[in-house]
Amino acid sequence: MIHRRPLLGAGAALALAPRLAFADDYPNRSVTMLVGFAPGGGTDIIARLLSPTLQAELGQPVAVENRAGASGTVASAAAARAKPDGYTLVMGTVSTQAVVGPLMKNPPYDQARDFTPLMLAGTVPLVAVVPANAPYRDLAGLIAFAKANPGKLNYASSGIATQQHLAAEMLCQAAGIQMTHVPYRGTGPVLNDLMAGTLDLAIDTLPTHLPHLRAGTTKALAVTMPQRVASLPEVPTIAELGYPGFEINVWYMMLGPAGLPVSVVERCVRAGNKAVNDPTIRTRLQEAGFIPGGGSAEDAANLVRREAQRYAALVQKAGIRID
Repeated sequence: MIHRRPLLGAGAALALAPRLAFADDYPNRSVTMLVGFAPGGGTDIIARLLSPTLQAELGQPVAVENRAGASGTVASAAAARAKPDGYTLVMGTVSTQAVVGPLMKNPPYDQARDFTPLMLAGTVPLVAVVPANAPYRDLAGLIAFAKANPGKLNYASSGIATQQHLAAEMLCQAAGIQMTHVPYRGTGPVLNDLMAGTLDLAIDTLPTHLPHLRAGTTKALAVTMPQRVASLPEVPTIAELGYPGFEINVWYMMLGPAGLPVSVVERCVRAGNKAVNDPTIRTRLQEAGFIPGGGSAEDAANLVRREAQRYAALVQKAGIRID
């Protein structure tokens, strides 16, 4: 006996056809890469470094669009609400994708369920930066000043519960000091206040500050990785300055909305890996202070899960909330 598969009904066939066609010809128009912080910050820098190669690989324009606000969650929320067709992506961070959401009273998205992680774009250490004319020459001097003047020093972040905020809170806890938190809409604007001397400290992404550190318009006191970084070999780690185990960094990740078709995920992952492994782009990333990323969508999803668990205890101990 010959068994025949039942034919799809007309309605089912019509519903399926656009999805198959869309997946097969992706992309056939421009792609938007959202960035949740102001121009000049680490998220903006890595998105713009990768976008030309992504554009070449995808065969369509890739436009980087800054939507700053709410600790980067404005852009991530827009990506989560976007149609799952691959034409709206976001350059998320450890803060927006693994930390911030659950801390909000009414989170705009579920960071575990509302996204399709695509690929780790890169990682950067944070660097403790002060004005060039700061009265303290090193981290010990800053901590001594903070102990003698509780709450007088102010430090910047690109938003509540971002890595910059968490890094400063970690330092306060480790050193037993109090400083005043000043959240900004992005790391780019922090530079102006540091150079003007109206801001005392930023523990911020290295690529944002590296050109200014090299020019001597700001000063680095320490980095937050377990080992010194190649681009600032003379700058000690916070761990080696008497705070063993101190480690915090920022990673950047390409993501799309939940429900992206497998073929679109695979296309984006291939393009992203091509970008970070292009010799010219890789060199530019390293020179800017990034550790280039790469890997599979599964690798990216696993990283989000691990980091969400890691930072849950820290934010609870620090009592950080977003109203």
